[in-house]
Amino acid sequence: MALGFLTATSFDTPCTITVEQSSEHFHAHVELDGDIAMEPGDKVRVHGAPIQIPFGTRQVFERRATVTRASPLKRALTKAAAYFDLAELYEVSFNAGRIK
Repeated sequence: MALGFLTATSFDTPCTITVEQSSEHFHAHVELDGDIAMEPGDKVRVHGAPIQIPFGTRQVFERRATVTRASPLKRALTKAAAYFDLAELYEVSFNAGRIK
């Protein structure tokens, strides 16, 4: 395929979603079943209705997800963009004088 560097591939896989909403934690984690390694530029879309849980609880859901692998070109562009985003963190200035 001559344009293989432009095409992305997709596949479906089961996943587990852990959602916690409390005064100590507020998060949602998605774990893909199997040994699926994510790389720069890859995307995951979890299917199903929006999740809402009561405050102070933690719940686990089983869903399906679609993983879309980035094309080689998209992966390279994502890595380059990440490098420049990281370089912005290095732009630090220091005052020659003392802090009062």
